[in-house]
Amino acid sequence: MSWKAIHRWLGLSIGTLAVVLGITGAVLAIDPVQQGWQTPTATKDLTVATLLERVMRNVPGAEEIRHLPSGAIVVFSFAGDQPQASYVDPADGRVLGAWQPSALPRWVKNLHRSLLLGDVGRWGAAGIALAMGVLCVSALVLLLRRMGGWRRLALRVRGSLAQRIHVLTGRVVLAVLCLTSLTALTMSASTLGWVTLDTRADPEVLSVVSGQPALPVAQMAALQNLVVQDLRKLNFPDATDPEDTWQVTTTQGQGWIDRYSGQMLAWHDTLFAQQVYNLAKVLHTGEAAWPWAIVLGLVGASVLLFWLSGIVIWWQVRRQAPHISGNSPMAQADALIFVASEGGSTWGFAQTLQDALIQVGHRVHTSTLENFQTTATTQQVFVLAATYGEGQAPAHASHALAQIAKLKACAVPVTVVGFGDRQFPAFCAFALALEQTLRAQGWPALLPIECIHQQSGQQFARWGDAMAQILNEPLLLAHVPSTPPAAALALIARQDYPGAPGTATAILRFAWPAQGLTARLLGHGLARFSAGDLVGIVSPGSAVPRYYSLASGWEDGFLEICVRQMPGGLCSTHLLGLKTGDTISAFIRPNPGFALPVTRKPVLLIGAGTGVAPLAGFIRRNDRMIPMHLYFGGRDPAQDFYFGPEIQRWLGEGRLATLQAVFSRVRDGGGYVQDALRRDAEHVRSLVAQGAIVRVCGSRAMAQGVAQTLDMLLEPMQLSVSMLKAKERYAEDVF
Repeated sequence: MSWKAIHRWLGLSIGTLAVVLGITGAVLAIDPVQQGWQTPTATKDLTVATLLERVMRNVPGAEEIRHLPSGAIVVFSFAGDQPQASYVDPADGRVLGAWQPSALPRWVKNLHRSLLLGDVGRWGAAGIALAMGVLCVSALVLLLRRMGGWRRLALRVRGSLAQRIHVLTGRVVLAVLCLTSLTALTMSASTLGWVTLDTRADPEVLSVVSGQPALPVAQMAALQNLVVQDLRKLNFPDATDPEDTWQVTTTQGQGWIDRYSGQMLAWHDTLFAQQVYNLAKVLHTGEAAWPWAIVLGLVGASVLLFWLSGIVIWWQVRRQAPHISGNSPMAQADALIFVASEGGSTWGFAQTLQDALIQVGHRVHTSTLENFQTTATTQQVFVLAATYGEGQAPAHASHALAQIAKLKACAVPVTVVGFGDRQFPAFCAFALALEQTLRAQGWPALLPIECIHQQSGQQFARWGDAMAQILNEPLLLAHVPSTPPAAALALIARQDYPGAPGTATAILRFAWPAQGLTARLLGHGLARFSAGDLVGIVSPGSAVPRYYSLASGWEDGFLEICVRQMPGGLCSTHLLGLKTGDTISAFIRPNPGFALPVTRKPVLLIGAGTGVAPLAGFIRRNDRMIPMHLYFGGRDPAQDFYFGPEIQRWLGEGRLATLQAVFSRVRDGGGYVQDALRRDAEHVRSLVAQGAIVRVCGSRAMAQGVAQTLDMLLEPMQLSVSMLKAKERYAEDVF
């Protein structure tokens, strides 16, 4: 069973009970906080002998003094036949008021410890604590996978509101939840008799009656050398029993003192098991450490957030679970499709491929990659594999590669298609590892591996055309990716750039509709977005969305894109034909690999043409005035200096530190951005040496030229673009 399955089923099965324990734990944390604030405590140098003198003057008939974990001093005494318990001020021993444990914390404590079910409930609570520990371990594994390793753990979390709540809360409180689970098990081990804290019997010691009166407490060295802060309990000798002793319990151990001589008659050191238990109790309850109790209370309350957000995430995954139609039994199929998908989108491509193969007469069976095998009827195998995190396999296929490596190859061809995002250094790394393993094992292929960037339906269709020629069969892969629920956006402003014939461009600004909590939880519509994310727009007459990089974030209160007319482009034609007030249907697609991390390091922005849009968005939101340096390339400043006035204003405001704008179609325009980078070689090297974050956006040819130029400039520093990518300092958004 995978870690994801363990996490899901434990959360679903014990979630309600875990919420009960979390909320009751939060309520119980109030008590030590309240007592810690309200109760006068002893000074660090106050001795037990001095405290005892003060108590004996003010509380007749005192029989026991307790130093509570909160720091309060409580004296138990008798007034006639009536037992009493009183708070006393350690400064002078005067009585402050009656003490009694609160009924509400007692009831809540019983609910927390045993679910009000006695011993059976204690076993149940211990079981929940164990399950919570496993749940925390699985959460840590999944958190590291989601974020891409320890180094990326602090990066921005993307996804629906429920996903962000779940991950962000986990990052903050996961360690404390693990600790509370461990300490709960430690305490349960003693309560349920798994571990015995101390098997030693009390020593048979008596005070030696000498005919002299009892020694005044002020003269007892054992009590003079003991400070109140170490005291836990002090029992007075029985007034009716002349041989009874003083009995003192401290953090270090337990002792018995002769009432006449003041000598320590016996001493038991606190055993290691008891020390562990005491520490576990403090860490679990917050007693004796009220600031820690506040932390525990907040963490306990967060369990409800975990549970609710986890339920929503589970429902989202369930709703998006793949449902392959037209599946033939594996034993009867001549074509097999195996899928490895983390988010589920790869299954849509599998369905498209299966439908196309069925159309030309094949019997097809589609399954998950961990079921990889062939049968007597198999003629060809296709593997559609997505890459997750830093090149890992999707969680469900984590062991698939090792399983495939153990299989004996046969003559059936196995063709691999990878799915990933070029923004990440490990683009399609898992699919490439599959390809390498299969070929090393001797499996043939109909075509070399194809790596699909950002779920491109067009690229998948081109691969289908190449496959059709190999199979000598028509194979039309018109994949229409499922899109999330969209929101209607109204155009509120546009800025047009005529440009050369056929290259009209416009900056379009749309009103941003505020989304309700439900939409944000489920990730619907446009709940949240940032500059550099992508907005998907489906134009009339097209089933395939076109993605545009965002030049604004949700904090700006609007959604802005830069659109250039593409030859025969349905979406660009539609968008450029919009008038103020017209609406479009759009949804957000996160682009986390291109997002800027939270940093004080300088930022090097390189863009050409409409590729300046997300870079402009970064500058627009640079409220912290991080040093940003923009290299912009265009053709003619009169025609395509997009965001020009805004960029000049941001320079004046300090949001942009420097600007190098070059134009390739005018005299003395400076050429291309690569030329500007070469002219500024020393400045570029200086920025990189300071740890600069680099973002490049524009055409693929431009991005390749920039990468080659930077490789040349950084060679004296023994650095390269690939090395910067590996350190997550360099990312591209290319089109």
